[in-house]
Amino acid sequence: MQTIFHQHWKVRVAAIEATGTVRRAVASVVGGWLLHLRDRYSFFHKLIPLLLRTLDDEMPEVRQLAASLWEVVFRNLSKILPALCHDITNWVVGTRVKSAQLLPVQLLHAEDHTTQHLEIVLRTLFLACTDEETAVVHSCSRSAQLIRTFVNPEVFLKLILPMLKKGPSASCLLMLASTIRGCPREALQSHLTAIATELAQAHICQASENDLYLERLLLCVQALVSVCCKDCSTASLQLMDVLLTIMALAGSTSLRDKAQETMDSLAAAEGVSSCQDLYCRYLGHLLERATASHLNWTAPLPELLQFSVIITQSGPALGEALPHVMPTLRACLQPSRDPQMRLKLFSILSTMLPRAADTIDSHRQLPSYLEMVTKDILAPNLQWHSGRTAAAIRTAAVSCLWALTSSEVLSAKQIQDVQETLMPQVLTTLEEDSQMTRLISCRIINTFLKTLGGMIDPDKLIKIYPELLKRLDDVSNDLRMAAASTLVTWLQCVKNTDGKTYCQSSVQYLYRELLVHLDDPESVIQDAILEVLKDGSALFPDLLVRETEAVIHKHCSATYCEQLLQHVQAVPATQ
Repeated sequence: MQTIFHQHWKVRVAAIEATGTVRRAVASVVGGWLLHLRDRYSFFHKLIPLLLRTLDDEMPEVRQLAASLWEVVFRNLSKILPALCHDITNWVVGTRVKSAQLLPVQLLHAEDHTTQHLEIVLRTLFLACTDEETAVVHSCSRSAQLIRTFVNPEVFLKLILPMLKKGPSASCLLMLASTIRGCPREALQSHLTAIATELAQAHICQASENDLYLERLLLCVQALVSVCCKDCSTASLQLMDVLLTIMALAGSTSLRDKAQETMDSLAAAEGVSSCQDLYCRYLGHLLERATASHLNWTAPLPELLQFSVIITQSGPALGEALPHVMPTLRACLQPSRDPQMRLKLFSILSTMLPRAADTIDSHRQLPSYLEMVTKDILAPNLQWHSGRTAAAIRTAAVSCLWALTSSEVLSAKQIQDVQETLMPQVLTTLEEDSQMTRLISCRIINTFLKTLGGMIDPDKLIKIYPELLKRLDDVSNDLRMAAASTLVTWLQCVKNTDGKTYCQSSVQYLYRELLVHLDDPESVIQDAILEVLKDGSALFPDLLVRETEAVIHKHCSATYCEQLLQHVQAVPATQ
């Protein structure tokens, strides 16, 4: 072999040719001994492995020669197999690889006589499938495929399933998937439910969050769907349970995508158009299984993650399951529960509510749970508590409220009811450290005011504008613009309310503060404030003119004040 690196190319070529000659010579000599040696029967179990190795040789000529010298070997299997299984777990990589390559060849020739040696073969394969060498694992998978060819499923399942139940492992799942794939459908049909039920057991499907384990678990489901086709309808619930667990626990996006593709294959096998039909059929059972322990949930429990996947993936089917979903959310989103769990559930809700008509409100039942959502879920979580996690939860709760009020799910009357309950809490969230929270809160208040029009108690109305004025001093221009827009709406509410005169002193104070911001260094803010004053000038125009004339000389530029005065004089008062 060292001659292959010789400096002269002719020497290197000769060395390579000699290697091929040696391989052919091994096959030829061993084959001759097996056929003609006087004491060959005593040495069969030692000579056969040498010839078996050449049946899987890299050189086609050697494989053909070995095959021409070969006969069935099952009578010597009991002598060869123990040593072979021992070598598959040898510490030398080369020995493990060659022994693993030899095993499927041995099983191929042993055919149905493999059954009597099945236990030792499976035990060896379970160990070998944990090997770091890909070649060893690949050969073991081939061996498992041969087992399913020659051994009745009832026999190998009686050995594999108890091993899986006793100690779930990626290697055990690989063996199960390999033995299932390619089994005759008729032979596997009677075992389908038992296999699916075992895989769906929490101690198996939730045994590990390792992607390799979940990938092998997915291989088992794929094998069952591929082999059993429409027979899978008897075990669809269990198989969906396993697939949802994989999607919930998988760290890899590609693995989640493969699980979703398998879900689609399961739907096709059951004869429905998409996995959404499967959710429509089994959602109640899936939720019942997933939420059985919801009172004890903390993040990141597999059941919580599975519940999250169900409500995000079930689409329109979710709208019919609200009697189950909403009480679960109410119980899990109480302030006393795990903060990380609450944060995750609120985040999911905030992404679902903008498309509520296609998900959670597909059956138009969400408004009937409005009181539960506002009083039992949102209100407690909008209360101030110290800490970053509590602040993040308030942000998520505000986001959910914004999604709810802007999703066109609720009627004007229902939004008014929400405002009645949550306006005080939303006003306090205008003071949050999170810029996003302040911005969303401002938009929510704008929506509340637009919906109310003039139907609001003047005392409550007066409490709102000071909080909006504070936001005109915010560090964010986006938020200052949002506050200006909301103040326009507030002034419209004053205009439409019966207590307009009662609000005069408040409006006068607002005029004064807005005139200060009319001299802001930012031109976009000046433009926005000018529009607020123009819209509000119709309330008390004479008052606004006096306030403007009192400060016009203090402004860096009188341009905006002059534009405002021109507008007031051009528009008749609507007292």
